Amino acid sequence: MNRVALIVAGGSGLRMQTAVPKQFLILAGKPVLMRTLEKFSGCEIVLVLPEQHIPYWKTLCKQYEFAVPHTLVAGGATRAESVFRGLQCVDDDSLVAIHDGVRPLLPQSMIEEGFRLAEEKGNAVPVVRLSDSIRLIESGISRAVPRDDYRLVQTPQIFRAGEIKHAYRNSSADMFTDDASVFEADGKTVCLYNGDPINIKITRPTDLIFAESCLC
Repeated sequence: MNRVALIVAGGSGLRMQTAVPKQFLILAGKPVLMRTLEKFSGCEIVLVLPEQHIPYWKTLCKQYEFAVPHTLVAGGATRAESVFRGLQCVDDDSLVAIHDGVRPLLPQSMIEEGFRLAEEKGNAVPVVRLSDSIRLIESGISRAVPRDDYRLVQTPQIFRAGEIKHAYRNSSADMFTDDASVFEADGKTVCLYNGDPINIKITRPTDLIFAESCLC
């Protein structure tokens, strides 16, 4: 099946405490978003950006002589709307990997395993085990819960394009925080596989420092 990477990059610099949106911050000599797209250079790439960021992205591509082919799509007011718009550029019979633009450290082996599993099972969602103890707070009261019963969810989340499109058309997607939840709300079962702790989402200054150390 054809492999497509749908990269969504609509973040701001609020938690990063910068005026520049986090996907455009420099990581080991080039913007974070370029490093993310490079991970999917073997796929067809659809990049969804806020419309107001597209001219800046094009300027950066010229400045850094960025040559990874990709299709640009103007995003919507929410992540869900942005994903839905990007999906309109993807053929139904493709496998589509929906990925956060600010996760530039994912291992290539994780991408390959995700596509392999999605081709076999119909979808693949990466998760990692928790290493810290966790507590559940209900009505202002906390209690310990077994961490082995929980997982942290990552991207890329990979689906048969026709099925995830159907899910986005038929669900109130804005109430969910990831694509797997939209998929489940459409009556589908999610197939989990092992992600990687290094596949962090860069949202805070310390994340950028960690990512820099991994690439240097």
